[in-house]
Amino acid sequence: MRSFGALILVMVAILSPTDGFAHGVVGDYIFLEPLVAEDPTPANEFNVAVPSWSKTSDGNDFALGYSVEKILYLDDEYMPRLSVGIENDWSCQWPRNGPGRHGFNDIEIFSKWAFFVSQDHEFLLSAAALLSVPAGNKSVEEQNHTSLGPELLWEKGLGDLPNRTGIKYLRPFGFQGDFGYLPALGGHTSHLMFADQVVEYSLPYLSNSVRDIGLKFPLRDLFLFSEFNYSQLITGPSQQTFPSIVATPGIAYVGYNFELSLGTQLALNRASVPNTHAVVIGLLDIFYDSIVPRLGNWTINRGFPQ
Repeated sequence: MRSFGALILVMVAILSPTDGFAHGVVGDYIFLEPLVAEDPTPANEFNVAVPSWSKTSDGNDFALGYSVEKILYLDDEYMPRLSVGIENDWSCQWPRNGPGRHGFNDIEIFSKWAFFVSQDHEFLLSAAALLSVPAGNKSVEEQNHTSLGPELLWEKGLGDLPNRTGIKYLRPFGFQGDFGYLPALGGHTSHLMFADQVVEYSLPYLSNSVRDIGLKFPLRDLFLFSEFNYSQLITGPSQQTFPSIVATPGIAYVGYNFELSLGTQLALNRASVPNTHAVVIGLLDIFYDSIVPRLGNWTINRGFPQ
């Protein structure tokens, strides 16, 4: 209860109108932190809480995730190029038949490298290495074998479209995506393939770079988005290798210090129906380099900011 109260105080302290942003900037476009997909941009961020609840055909599941990411390298234009991070979650499962289970899930460690950036075209490509370590409770872990694999990520804004009547209202659209393969290093299961595509519409970009239509705080800082998420065990236990395809629509408030997002999931194929009877997903993401700039903006190649 004390932790929850402290979280509310932090939210009150940092929830204030602002025209600035501190996350995911490519050109003039600010990309949000997705709920499921991986953010392609290296960033200084602390996902304080990533709660999710789902009602499935087998019962109810709840997870409270958290993660931290740190930028390690900036290029000559102070664009983030390299970051490392770690994430985990506490999972609770209440099967319809049988005792409940709870505990920590797999620990995931990643490194992300933005190898191509076009500021003029609001376009970024990055590559990541993912390591999943089964260091939690085996009864709730997604897999019980160490996995290691690559991931390709991308994001593109439409700000290079002409600012003409009609077509200019497409400029606030942004696209983020990823494709990854995570094979097990041992055992006979968990050769996971996944892909995500995010379509977002930025009301801040609409107001600042297209046309100010008079939106006030907090509407001015909202993003409307939908993710399309695919995952599949390429090899694995019988009846567990069917692809899962879901849509994850939601809304996000993105300010200078934090992002607050809320979404749900809808099944797009038969195999995903049993796990998506009802789903709620949230995210509180703190951009800690805007709160503790000296520590948060330290990098290997530039040290502490002056």
